[in-house]
Amino acid sequence: MLQTLYDYFWWERLWLPVNLTWADLEDRDGRVYAKASDLYITLPLALLFLIVRYFFELYVATPLAALLNIKEKTRLRAPPNPTLEHFYLTSGKQPKQAEVELLSRQSGLSGRQVERWFRRRRNQDRPSLLKKFREASWRFTFYLIAFIAGMAVIVDKPWFYDMKKVWEGYPIQSTIPSQYWYYMIELSFYWSLLFSIASDVKRKDFKEQIIHHVATIILISFSWFANYIRAGTLIMALHDSSDYLLESAKMFNYAGWKNTCNNIFIVFAIVFIITRLVILPFWILHCTVVYPLELYPAFFGYYFFNSMMGVLQLLHVFWAYFILRMAHKFITGKLVEDERSDPEETESSEGEEAIAGGGAKSRPLANGHPVISNNPVVSNNHRKND
Repeated sequence: MLQTLYDYFWWERLWLPVNLTWADLEDRDGRVYAKASDLYITLPLALLFLIVRYFFELYVATPLAALLNIKEKTRLRAPPNPTLEHFYLTSGKQPKQAEVELLSRQSGLSGRQVERWFRRRRNQDRPSLLKKFREASWRFTFYLIAFIAGMAVIVDKPWFYDMKKVWEGYPIQSTIPSQYWYYMIELSFYWSLLFSIASDVKRKDFKEQIIHHVATIILISFSWFANYIRAGTLIMALHDSSDYLLESAKMFNYAGWKNTCNNIFIVFAIVFIITRLVILPFWILHCTVVYPLELYPAFFGYYFFNSMMGVLQLLHVFWAYFILRMAHKFITGKLVEDERSDPEETESSEGEEAIAGGGAKSRPLANGHPVISNNPVVSNNHRKND
């Protein structure tokens, strides 16, 4: 049974053009071809990435945060209350008015005290500024190195300048060590993001991030063993070209460098729109959809690859909508926070945390102090991520 499924999964007609078999892609005459078994190494490499990330955040990102005066801030904690805690964990984090009244009777607290308890409890679960900075620092470091390495891999290749050469001789295209390691490292990194997504900073596009990571892993894996490597290297470098800008903007935002963050965010938005909404659909997708049909009839792998590319393109449109909306509000001076982030809730002005001066009373609070923010707080798509 398992052997039958295995044989059917690796049936040549699924993954290769007509009249070609896996035997055609066996190593010979000093030429090395991509194999599915090459990808096994990415799982232990992903675990290695998690270990490297732990030490990077501890010994690099944390001291850097301290240098920029980014510190853990003490938050008011919700006092222990078994009744409210049970509701919070099992029924929801934002009770409706009728539920507040019921919980008030069950816990012996007033309705305002119940609401305050849930505000504090929700804030306890929100990631700290230091955690966000560490995560952004790690991703910035990887994406920048990956982009530089990716450009070094493809910039001297003829298909970087002439898209038709991507398919020249396909699929009998041998691989070189630089392509191998570029693929293995990128795929390992996205595996590590998927493994750590439950503990990373969660945003409103959490589900889209999971879809992005899964689609990216599938695309990279398929493009390797189906020998779409030339197209794959172009796609990976294209994505890395804007991701490091996003993460650096986040880092400067968390450090309070508003002007630097704003300027980098503008550059990021421009690069994102050009690469994801112009170059990707009109050059890369055109290359993977149109040019292969000039060489061979469409087959399952052709449809599968371009379907996954379509999923990524839809996610890019989704994120571009947020980026453009943020950019518009930034230009008009209305942007105060990342629309995909859950803002930290503030205490009501019941005398519990008195603010001197009536003007400060309506401002957002952080640890009992009024905070004014007018810079675009950016977040990862894809990646990031995205």
